[in-house]
Amino acid sequence: MKHLKNILAFIGLIAVTGTFIFAVQSTPEPVEEKAPETVVENDKNVAQGYKISAIEIPEDLNFAGEAVPLDDPEIMERVDREFLVNTYWQSNALLLMKRANKYFPIIEPILKENGIPDDFKYLAVAESGLQNVVSPAGATGFWQIMKDTGREYGLEVNDNVDERYHVEKSTQVACDYLKKWKERFGSWTLTAAAYNAGPAGIQRFMGIQKAGDYYDLLLGEETGRYVFRIMAIKEIIANPGKYGFLVEEEDLYTKVPTFTVEVDTAVSSWADFAQLYEINYKVLKRHNPWLREPHLNNSSRKKYVIEIPNKGYYRTSSAGR
Repeated sequence: MKHLKNILAFIGLIAVTGTFIFAVQSTPEPVEEKAPETVVENDKNVAQGYKISAIEIPEDLNFAGEAVPLDDPEIMERVDREFLVNTYWQSNALLLMKRANKYFPIIEPILKENGIPDDFKYLAVAESGLQNVVSPAGATGFWQIMKDTGREYGLEVNDNVDERYHVEKSTQVACDYLKKWKERFGSWTLTAAAYNAGPAGIQRFMGIQKAGDYYDLLLGEETGRYVFRIMAIKEIIANPGKYGFLVEEEDLYTKVPTFTVEVDTAVSSWADFAQLYEINYKVLKRHNPWLREPHLNNSSRKKYVIEIPNKGYYRTSSAGR
């Protein structure tokens, strides 16, 4: 019995010793801590190719030769706002540049012939973006002319024909309007403000506030920004590279060459008329947006001049013929 106890004690000692040896061998070595990896900046980070900065305002900023009082901090802030908004609204600015290349050559000689400063072509840009748009109040075309004003200045405005959509004729009306109110206000800047707010509105503000200068008047939001916006648009379109725009000549819109046809009778279908010149109704309307219906009554046998694009500039189709 004594021998059996000794044997069991010996076996237990061996087992304990083996467990201890295994535990020592299986203890993991301490792991050396590594410093956190440096985060590498993404190569496509927007900031690497796009920088936003304040805009340097030209010291000689003016409208139609009339200087802007930039030494007045309130005026300077209003100018700065329009330069920032119009510079960083890049898609709109690019579209305005493209359209200006197409339509300024039509507008500029009419302004010059009437003694209107060239800066007023930018008024048309501010009014409509050089598009034949209609305002909620009914002002229409590049120059945003109201129906009664158009008729007062000699434009034909009815269901068949609306010459407020005619670039040349509406530009002439704008010139007549501007000349009239320049005589009244004596300032091109106030004349521009009157174009936006109406002469009666400007006169009323001048009387209430006893001020005779645009920059001294407290006006509504739209008219208060109006002339500053025109000046910002002028600077950006005239100097695109200075404001970060990379525009090549081939990027700009151009006018398709045309010839004219006189019509002094009724036209039952402008679509049929268009096909005589191998174009479609859409193209005819593109060049003559003042034709408002698909036909022309013309009971008075008035003479109309229709613009037709030269061949080869538009796709042609025989569909519907």
